[in-house]
Amino acid sequence: MVTPKPVKESRVETTHIVQPAHANSMGSIFGGQLVAWIDLAAAICAKRHARQDCVTASIDDLHFLSPVRIGHVVILKASVNYTHKTSMEIGVRVDSEDPDTGERRHCASAYLTFVCVDKKCQPVPVPPVVPELPEEKQRFEEAKRRRELRLQHREERRRNLLKK
Repeated sequence: MVTPKPVKESRVETTHIVQPAHANSMGSIFGGQLVAWIDLAAAICAKRHARQDCVTASIDDLHFLSPVRIGHVVILKASVNYTHKTSMEIGVRVDSEDPDTGERRHCASAYLTFVCVDKKCQPVPVPPVVPELPEEKQRFEEAKRRRELRLQHREERRRNLLKK
């Protein structure tokens, strides 16, 4: 039996400073750089929760809401929103901070699905997550609905591929 774990046990917060190598010609961060940091924060969160290897299966609805400039600090907060048998949804919120003023802006959010795997890359059980706080319970229910939609979309894509 896999022991359930509260959300707080695997929460992750990371910070990065945007360097010129991370930015485009307009002085704002490359989207791919932000995606890499999002995936890394989520992977750390997934590994903390499962205490096993986990692989990224999908990233949902990533939208860039405001630009992040060279010299700004990027703060990523990741937590387990929902778990199923061998998968889990990790939510990541990204904020940027102007170090001169301290002003923070929400610049992106993403939902990532990770699958827990063994050494042969076969799926293995994930510990259930136990949401305790009201916002954790809300994220759990919302994530459950997103999972249902993901499965519906996956089935639609499969059917469309079979038609071709």
